Amino acid sequence: MRDSERLPGGPEGAHPGQDGHHGRGPGAAAPWPAAGDGGRPGAAPGPAAGRPAGGGDPATQGAFLVDSFRALQAVRPGPGRLHSATHEEIRSGATTDVYFVKTYEVLRHLGALDTPVTADIFANRPGILCGVEEALQLLQGLPVAVWAVDEGLPVEAGQVVMRIQGPYGAFGLYETALLGMLASATGWATAARRIKDVAGDTPVICFGARHVHPAVAPVMERAALVGGMDGASCILGARLAGRDPAGTLPHAVMLIAGDTLVVAQAADRVFPPEERRVVLVDTFQDEALEAVRVAAALGRRLAAVRLDTPSERGGVTPGLVREVKARLAQAGFGHVQVIASGGITPERIPPLREAGADAFGVGSYVSAAPPVDMTMDIKEVAGRPVAKRGRIPGAAPDPRLRRRL
Repeated sequence: MRDSERLPGGPEGAHPGQDGHHGRGPGAAAPWPAAGDGGRPGAAPGPAAGRPAGGGDPATQGAFLVDSFRALQAVRPGPGRLHSATHEEIRSGATTDVYFVKTYEVLRHLGALDTPVTADIFANRPGILCGVEEALQLLQGLPVAVWAVDEGLPVEAGQVVMRIQGPYGAFGLYETALLGMLASATGWATAARRIKDVAGDTPVICFGARHVHPAVAPVMERAALVGGMDGASCILGARLAGRDPAGTLPHAVMLIAGDTLVVAQAADRVFPPEERRVVLVDTFQDEALEAVRVAAALGRRLAAVRLDTPSERGGVTPGLVREVKARLAQAGFGHVQVIASGGITPERIPPLREAGADAFGVGSYVSAAPPVDMTMDIKEVAGRPVAKRGRIPGAAPDPRLRRRL
């Protein structure tokens, strides 16, 4: 490897894992009886089926990898399970594209599975990078060196966001999972940043969990926080980002209790003192009158009212926000803020802010954001620069990459 091609922070002339020992197995035991020629990525063929993963961590002992045709045949999910993958299934390789299993078989036959390589992951369009921390968790403990751009930073089309150096068999099976983690999270973070750029210093809470599969809802809402939003309603998503979950009250409690004021007074009694009293006021009566009615009952304890008027009634409009704010102020409750939610997009935020909206709840705009496609290219093989046609061989130095593993 020429000096100009050495990876930032990497040991000179060294490739992690060249001795063929891959460190740890990639996860806890898979929920099916796996069978195959390897218990870890890149393991040499063995005479017995379903060999356990290596590594010194007791939690990984007994794990199996879907890294051979024989192991592939053993992936038979049983009835009655949820359709999302468990962490163990992701680490086992069960969510990878099958062509990587075929790749392992070919390279194993050629005796080349543990060839040291450098692989670059790059974005195919601009965005706000996210998913790095989860990808690093997947690679943690493997005999690889990893450089990455920090989460929350903008990336350009074609920019390398992650670089992995080590024996191909140690990490190649995870290409599908790594790209998916980065692509989806970056798409959500990018949408969140656009919302926040428009909202400015007005708080924005992510309400998108209901629009995606529950297995990925925490990933999405954490990505929204990385993108710059101020809160997330999904409990696990907020906790993963080190935040407290943020949210109000739904229509369901109003409809069951039958009266907004009854709900507001009950919430005031049972909520802990530090919990802001925010009441939804569009369920039964005119929003402005309902807001004043609730404010009169709770007084200074009422922090905000939320408007989520459905499209059948015209939705939340600047005129509605303006009227609610005016009537609250005229009744002596100018301290009560107005939170607008329901189909909020970047285009709708400026006129609502101008009308007096104090905060926004945004769901589908973030949750429906397209992924920022990611591509992994091998750029060096055994220290030799390589590339597919149309791309430049070699792993060029990039000061934006920071050594992480």
